[in-house]
Amino acid sequence: MTRKRVIVSGDVQGVFFRDSCRTTATTRGVSGWVRNLPDRRVEAVFEGDAGAVDHLVGWAHEGPPAASVDRVQVYEEQPQGIDGFEVLPTPSPHSNR
Repeated sequence: MTRKRVIVSGDVQGVFFRDSCRTTATTRGVSGWVRNLPDRRVEAVFEGDAGAVDHLVGWAHEGPPAASVDRVQVYEEQPQGIDGFEVLPTPSPHSNR
């Protein structure tokens, strides 16, 4: 079990990035979440089998066909045992998370 957080920069909002991410994660059996950030980036957490998580990290470098990914930052984190994959709301620009 592994967990990785990615921050994706580029033209990644308004191109079905979050929905495509959820579909890809669900198909691969990866748990976690994805959300738009106020600064036009996308943040996602992938948790599950190492190979499946690595597949999602690789997918994030391309995204859906309409996306144009410039940069992907990847952070390893401690797994938290989450179950399922969801699209979260965009956080307030003033929140700390």
